[in-house]
Amino acid sequence: MNIVVLISGNGSNLQALINACKAHKINGIIRAVFSNRADAFGLERAREAGIPAHTLTADRFASREAFDRELIQQIDAFAPDLVVLAGFMRILTPAFVARYAGRLLNIHPSLLPKYPGLHTHRQALTNGDEEHGTSVHFVTDELDGGPVILQARVPVFAGDDEDEIAARVQTQEHAIYPLVVSWFADGRLKMHDGAAWLDGHRLPAAGYAADE
Repeated sequence: MNIVVLISGNGSNLQALINACKAHKINGIIRAVFSNRADAFGLERAREAGIPAHTLTADRFASREAFDRELIQQIDAFAPDLVVLAGFMRILTPAFVARYAGRLLNIHPSLLPKYPGLHTHRQALTNGDEEHGTSVHFVTDELDGGPVILQARVPVFAGDDEDEIAARVQTQEHAIYPLVVSWFADGRLKMHDGAAWLDGHRLPAAGYAADE
């Protein structure tokens, strides 16, 4: 299975995926990595792993739609079966989402549908949450609103700051994102009728192994 990964920053989830592919935990190959920032450290991670690394910056384009059209063209050169967003900090156009519908994954640092968008750890602290987490989901036109596939929960302790919560969440991200990608690569995971399906069973709103 051909996988293309989109990043904007450090690329720690990209590294988790690279490691999983190398260990044959994912039945696929990362064919290319794209970043909308030339200084993204994830590009160096890709190069060190021998993966083609590409930069496409928004300042070259007159509109978001023009950017996404070019990005689609460059991604499609690698014939992707799956496109994985790993900290890609751009809101995608409907045309982009439609192009890869059912084969476009994202990971978001909250227990969706709670806290879509930015600053999720800050919101969890501000609201006094005792539990926080991360969600892997299919991407749809709704921001962070696609069907949830798998979540991981972490405790929030008294005295925590954003960095401590972020580190706790990120540890879980590195475990669940490669797992979900492996499900897709093995043909076990699909999006159908606006829901995520695993092994032919429709997953509940909070994803696999959700609390009933």
